[in-house]
Amino acid sequence: MAGSSPCASCKLLRRRCAKDCIFAPYFPSDDPHKFAIVHKIFGASNVSKMLQEIPIHQRADAVGSIVYEANARMRDPVYGCVGAISYLQNQVSQLQMQLAVAQAEILCIQMQQEPNLPIPLDQDDKSLLLASCNNFNSIPQYFNFASSSNVIQDPLKRESLWT
Repeated sequence: MAGSSPCASCKLLRRRCAKDCIFAPYFPSDDPHKFAIVHKIFGASNVSKMLQEIPIHQRADAVGSIVYEANARMRDPVYGCVGAISYLQNQVSQLQMQLAVAQAEILCIQMQQEPNLPIPLDQDDKSLLLASCNNFNSIPQYFNFASSSNVIQDPLKRESLWT
């Protein structure tokens, strides 16, 4: 127990905060919302059992992960933080695709400006690439696909999951 004030857990559960309270170091009384969310998602008893099984030097990290997952579950009860991860992976894939398109456009522009530039392609590949450069405006439409999964569509526009 930090000082004379009970920890957020003991305050919420309306019990006396013992000197050896497992929650006190991780759920201070000045941040009751943090424990309230964890308690609502996982339950105080389950969190207590988890923390008792973890070495003391790793408990702070474990509490951080538990709080993060609890916040993610509050925002997305089905997918939790997996939804946010999936969204970010899809975003990375789309950005990689956009980068590839931009690099191909740069190559096309370079080839149109200097058609005799030494590029390691045989003549058939160069002519095919030059022909496709003329139709490049239609290519980006194939890369603007929307995600068909039911995960969080934009978790990053919301407040932080750490709070």
